[in-house]
Amino acid sequence: MTVCFFPQRKNMSIPTVQLSTGAVIPLLGLGTWKSAPGQVQQAVEVAIDNGYRHIDCAHAYRNEKEVGAGISSRIQKGVVKREDLFIVSKLWNNYHDQENVKPAFMESLTNLHLTYLDVYLMHSPMGTKLNKQSGEVEFSDVDYTDTWKEMEKLVDEGLVKAIGVSNFNVGQLERLQSMCRINPAVNQVELHPYLTQPKLVQYCKTNGIVLTAYSPFGSPDSPFVQCDKQRLLEDPVISAIGKKYGKTNAHVLLLYHVQRGVTVIPKSVTPVRIIQNAQIFDFSLSDDDIKTLEGLNRNWRSAKWDVSGLPSHKFYPFKED
Repeated sequence: MTVCFFPQRKNMSIPTVQLSTGAVIPLLGLGTWKSAPGQVQQAVEVAIDNGYRHIDCAHAYRNEKEVGAGISSRIQKGVVKREDLFIVSKLWNNYHDQENVKPAFMESLTNLHLTYLDVYLMHSPMGTKLNKQSGEVEFSDVDYTDTWKEMEKLVDEGLVKAIGVSNFNVGQLERLQSMCRINPAVNQVELHPYLTQPKLVQYCKTNGIVLTAYSPFGSPDSPFVQCDKQRLLEDPVISAIGKKYGKTNAHVLLLYHVQRGVTVIPKSVTPVRIIQNAQIFDFSLSDDDIKTLEGLNRNWRSAKWDVSGLPSHKFYPFKED
């Protein structure tokens, strides 16, 4: 895995990692999950103005029109060109049927005001459908390998440069890779010192799949998180490492990923925090720091996806935990 530095603006560089396609993805991006319409456009604009080039989106976040408006405003003002940006979106579970994949993709592309995406991810291996009469979420029997074949066609048509997955475990990646024509370039998963997933990290590294870490702070505002004692951002061990370098816990948690070649997408709509999250390239964690952080693992997951009976889905990805 090759990590290099990608100049973003004067006096600032964000490291990148190379995908199996040869393209490079900035290791720090802006996450947009839970970013409310009315706030997320400004967040995207602030991020791009301050050197971010990687923006992570999804149909399920219900804010792609505002994200697209933020992207368009910065292109129109000459802050960036489209080719400077790395834009990611995701296929939601309701659209796994083969006839729904391209229409869902095109809806995201239209909402984002773009002519192509850099990466398109399958949001999870679980296909679902909405019962229009009851309003309940039901399981679909569609196989994610069949959904993948339709995503490969998007690459063939030049609509997306690379495709990948999200929330896939090792067994599901092995099965997908055994039959795919185009290898998944990315696997986006929850990853942080409380959930280090060493088996998954090693598998992806060995098989040329770049990992993207979501919820790097433990997602304290996640709808899945219960009120308990898990507070990653307040962990005293992380605080001690940050104090050593004059940095915040958030800085330590972000650099933990970047130094290992894992892309990370912290979400924020607060301008000062968006700027602060990028201030991680003027220090380095030692090998002992990394080992200490990995020693905090408790296999604790903030995004359990335990709603609507999903743990009983045949493709539920978190069983191996």
